Amino acid sequence: MRRRSLLLFAPAGLVTLAACGNDKSGSGSDGDSASQSPSPSAPATSSAAPPPKIVSGPLPAITAGTKFGEKPTVAKGGGAPSKDLAVKTVIAGGGRTLAENDYVQAHYLGQVWDTAKVFDNSYDRKTPLLIQLAQGTIIDGWRYALAGKKVGSRVEFSVPPTWGYGAQGNAQAGIKGTDTLVFVVDVQDAFNSKSSAKGRDVPQNDANLPKVGTNTDGAAPSIDLPKTAAPKKLVAENVIEGDGPVVKADSTVLVQYKGVLWDGGKEFDSTYKRNQLTSFSLQQVVKGWAQGLTGKKVGSRVLIVIPPSLGYGDNPPPDSGIKKDSTLVFSVDILAAM
Repeated sequence: MRRRSLLLFAPAGLVTLAACGNDKSGSGSDGDSASQSPSPSAPATSSAAPPPKIVSGPLPAITAGTKFGEKPTVAKGGGAPSKDLAVKTVIAGGGRTLAENDYVQAHYLGQVWDTAKVFDNSYDRKTPLLIQLAQGTIIDGWRYALAGKKVGSRVEFSVPPTWGYGAQGNAQAGIKGTDTLVFVVDVQDAFNSKSSAKGRDVPQNDANLPKVGTNTDGAAPSIDLPKTAAPKKLVAENVIEGDGPVVKADSTVLVQYKGVLWDGGKEFDSTYKRNQLTSFSLQQVVKGWAQGLTGKKVGSRVLIVIPPSLGYGDNPPPDSGIKKDSTLVFSVDILAAM
């Protein structure tokens, strides 16, 4: 069993370590990485279906909003939909290729084949979806339709119930168990366990603060600690400054991070060692993380030094190797936010 991230809020208001149970940290379950609406996240009772046969059609026409990033208007399906997964690359992007378990940032619209009823779209919310292409996190139709596609692509596909919401449908979204669904997806970006910050290096001139490595090759950066007393207040400084959107206090973020103790430098948590990114809401983490990342830009690497009052205090997670009243030091790469 793999260890979960230490960053989740416990009912008592502390961050906890779940030493046993399923590791959800790579599946987006460590936070609100799925859409706030009912789709296309996986149904609660989802079970593995055999891989679908992928065909080129039929697919309804996109009649308006035909450019990448524009909200599309999609015609009603004509005739019977395919019983297989029909997939078409409408606009071919030139970015990196998507693979299973990647996190995808995308705008999308979903509607029912027979009625053209739109049951969900991210364009009106002006916030792209951030979700992992992993079984149990998103409906299988998305996993199979987007695998192998490139960032910058617009992909249209139809999903029969077998690879959608199954015979139970999705009552919240108005989807019946017999409905074939049509999606148009604009793939804006993608991330995997080797993703890093992107931006300009910021001078680290304060001799009283840790120095963080600026490598962006997907390997964990070094954290060199000074031989001085730990700061009493929160420190949140850019090591690499990105040029993406500003993170808000209620944002959900996708990150790479590494955490060490100020005293002795022992590493106690790392997405690099788990080989899995972590996604979570800033409202679900310790105050030091929430305050330290709020106001920073996507693409940045941030040094966060968290005093005990904003971290675990006198009640650290069991078996974490963290002593009471420890000052924590993190290097955090903000890969995406929503």
